Parts: sequence; structure tokens; C-alpha cells
Amino acid sequence: MATYDFSGRTLVVTGAAGGIGRAVAERFFRDGANVFLLDLDQDALDTLATTLQGGSDPTRRARIATMAADLADPEAATHAARLIEQAFGGVDFLVSCAGIYLAEPLAGMSDEQWRRTLSVNLDGVFYLTRRLVPLLREGSAIVNLSSMAAHRGAFCNAHYSASKGALLSFTRSIARELGPRTRVNAVSPGIIETPMTSELLKTRAAESIDQSIVKRLGQAHEVAAAVAFLCSDDASFITAEVLQVNGGLYVCG
Repeated sequence: MATYDFSGRTLVVTGAAGGIGRAVAERFFRDGANVFLLDLDQDALDTLATTLQGGSDPTRRARIATMAADLADPEAATHAARLIEQAFGGVDFLVSCAGIYLAEPLAGMSDEQWRRTLSVNLDGVFYLTRRLVPLLREGSAIVNLSSMAAHRGAFCNAHYSASKGALLSFTRSIARELGPRTRVNAVSPGIIETPMTSELLKTRAAESIDQSIVKRLGQAHEVAAAVAFLCSDDASFITAEVLQVNGGLYVCG
């Protein structure tokens, strides 16, 4: 497994207690980064922070900060930006993993269900990103977590697919605005074994495996590896792009 030297650099990751967010936090912390962990669940954040610390080493503790927040609330995003600045002074990497994925067919979808999914998956990314722009350091990188659903559509998840498609356009747009100081890319995972996909996998795991080229489901650490690459100097000439991590379940032309 490749490693990168992120020593002295700071990662902000949302949805940090989820499958992919946790894997991203673990990967970057292992490679030396400070980590600011954001999620709705403070208990889960505390557990993750304890795991990352791996003991009583005060230098490791000093590299971790957490905040429980619903970033669909713009005031929460404002507060988060203040705490991030106080904790680490600036931001080198922003990885937006927070999201919800609910099976809600269009014919029965309520206005509230539509709005909630877009507020978490799209609005929350905008709110925090906008507030962190003044804190982004030279050579910084943003990676947004989109989805295979943004490219091929989703069945019974039109709001999820729409939010992730919009996130790709948002990624390309802000890459043009924030460059060359900050590179901005996206990763579109396929079917990854995480708590968020547990219900889906009960009925569609076998079908997804059969239809994929590599004949298995993806793992969160494989998405984290793609994110780490896009944030590293190895990707210094890559911006406004999307990297597919789906095992060939969907081949994008």
C-alpha cells in the first residue's frame, strides 16, 4: 500500500464516523496528518478518536479534534469553521463524506424527503466548503464524495442521485475558482460495504457482485486510498476530475 507524507498538514473530514469517512481519517492520520473529525454522532467520534490515538501519547492526541454537527445547518458550518481555525490554524485537505442514502421511490417521495437528502448531501457540502475557503492553504486539496449513482442514475433514490450529480458540477466549478491554490476533485464509489449500504446489500449484493468486473464488493479503505492519492503530490496536475472506484460495476465513457 502506498504511503504519503502528510506530516504537519491538516485534514477536515465530514461523515467521519461512517464507513468511508472513518477509513479516510485513519489513512490520513496514519500518514501523519492532523485530523478534524465531523459527524452527527459525538459518541462515535469519541470512539474513533480513541482508536486513532492508540494509547496515551500526547502528541497523537494533539493531532485530533472532533465536533458533532449537522452541517445541513449553515450555523453549524460556521461554528465548525471557527473551531477548525482555533484547533489547527488552516486547512490542507477537505474531504466531504457526509451523506444519506434512503430507498424512497419517486411516486411516493415527499417534499420533505427530497429536501432532507439534498440538504445533507449537497447543501452541507456547500456550507462548510464556503466557510473554509479563507482557511485553505497553498497547495491544498478538496475531494468530494460523489457516487456511481450520479453517472448512471439510481433506482428508488432519485434525490440521492440528483444530489451526487450536482456535487460533480459543484466540484468542477469550484476547481476553476479556487485554483491554482487549491485543487478540487471528486471520487465516485460504486457499491462499498459500509453501514450506509447495509440495507441495500441485503437484496442487491449478489447482483452487484455478478455485474462487476472484479466480482466483489468494494471496501472503504480502497476509496480512502483514492482520496489520499488525489490529495497527494502525486496528483499535483489533477483537478476538476472525478475518479471512479466501482470495480467495473459501471464503466464510464
